[in-house]
Amino acid sequence: MPDSPVLYVLNGPNLNLLGVREPEIYGRETLDDVWALCERAAGGARVVFHQTNHEGVLIDQVHEAREKADVLVINPAGYGHTSVALLDALKTLTIPIVECHLSNPAARERFRHRSYVSPVAAGVVSGFGPLSYELAIKAALGLLQERGGTTGRSV
Repeated sequence: MPDSPVLYVLNGPNLNLLGVREPEIYGRETLDDVWALCERAAGGARVVFHQTNHEGVLIDQVHEAREKADVLVINPAGYGHTSVALLDALKTLTIPIVECHLSNPAARERFRHRSYVSPVAAGVVSGFGPLSYELAIKAALGLLQERGGTTGRSV
C-alpha cells in the first residue's frame, strides 16, 4: 500500500457549472471550491479529482479507479438516475464506494428518487451542499480504515 491512500472523487455532468447553474439548489460554490474542500477533508490521502459531462469518460474514470484508487467518492449527477453502464462499471470495483450529492434527490423530482449507483455504494451522503463531499470523504476513508487500510485494487 502506498504511504497515503489514493482517493478518487468523480463528478458527473453539469457539475462544471456549479456556482452558476441553479444556485438556489446547488449553491454558489464552484467546482474548484469543492475540489479545495475535498483536498482539505482528505487529510493525508492523495485526491484524484475528475469531472466530465460524458458518460463514457466517467466510466473510463471508474475503470482507472479500479486499478489506482483505494477508495471512491462519486457524484454521478444525472447519470446516477439513468446509467446502467455506470452501475456495471462500479460493480467491478472492490474498493469502498460512497455516493455523494449536493442536493437531496429524494426531496426533488420523482425521476431523481432512483439511483443506479446506490446498490453498489456503501452509503449515500446528500443534501448538505458542498459539505456532502466532506462527509462522503470522511466516511469513505473511515471504511478504508475499517478494512485495515488495505487496498481492494484489482492490479
